[in-house]
Amino acid sequence: MPSVMIRVKENGALLFYIAKKDQEDEIAEVETDTEESWGGEVLLTDGSRYYVDPITPRPSFPTTLRFKRV
Repeated sequence: MPSVMIRVKENGALLFYIAKKDQEDEIAEVETDTEESWGGEVLLTDGSRYYVDPITPRPSFPTTLRFKRV
């Protein structure tokens, strides 16, 4: 379960970064993305999928969360 830093890019997209792997990619889709809740399955633009339990309320970014690879 890697620790992932998520921050907002200048264009408004969310950036997904795993420091130990030096992997950085944009988030293409999030299963739940509302003001009340954020998380579930996350799809990156390279096709990788990760999972984080939904967080209530939606976190403010930048933040670091623990994800599971799907």
